[in-house]
Amino acid sequence: MDTKENIYKIYDLIKNAKHFVTFTGAGVSTLSGIRDFRGKNGLYNDMDATKIFDLDYFYKDPAFYYNNTRSFIYNLDEKEPSIVHTVLGDLEKQGFLKALITQNIDLLHQKGGSKNVIEIHGSLVIHYCLHCENIKMSFEEASAIVRNGGMPKCSKCGGILKPAITFFGEGLPADALQEAIQESLQADLMLVLGTSLTVYPAAGMPEYTLRNGGKIIIVNNMPTPLDKRALLCFENLETVFEELNKLINK
Repeated sequence: MDTKENIYKIYDLIKNAKHFVTFTGAGVSTLSGIRDFRGKNGLYNDMDATKIFDLDYFYKDPAFYYNNTRSFIYNLDEKEPSIVHTVLGDLEKQGFLKALITQNIDLLHQKGGSKNVIEIHGSLVIHYCLHCENIKMSFEEASAIVRNGGMPKCSKCGGILKPAITFFGEGLPADALQEAIQESLQADLMLVLGTSLTVYPAAGMPEYTLRNGGKIIIVNNMPTPLDKRALLCFENLETVFEELNKLINK
């Protein structure tokens, strides 16, 4: 139940944890006006997101990716962090939050003040050439091109650049995945936020924490496969973080 009493329990657990880690999914960004994928109003309900983020299809027709993501990825610089992002940033600044593992590519955790962000599905910060080494373009440069109806191109071969996010058919970035696993194993408390816990291997992070004797708390607007193993479960992210914000800023 999303009661104040139970939210106070979250804060007490955070304060007393030796190694507190957070794992976030697309649901944390819905308060910033970004639609999630599998939620009640998710992108999967009205578009073929699997096709948009399919590596083989990107090779075949990169325009399909850029045309379909122009309105929800390449306008991300206009989005502002929500109370979830800023509270997590504050918890890190106060020394409680040791690491933030995220499936998200929207860069809002960084905008919210978090420094130790592990992006296990890659990052939009860089767009790179699939054929030429060391040809890269920043998100800001690529975004300006895409919003004007174009596609970012390699200055050497003229090929279309790909964002450094993980598409279906690609492995997760090895260094980020290994770091996320180590943080999850070390965590005695993990706050799991806005994720359905259905996309592996990323969704396995809370299981590493549980396997090593740590506790997990889940806040998500839909049931997850780990609800029964969680110490506490909540549905409303905004309610939980508004109360946490009051507690950490007393």
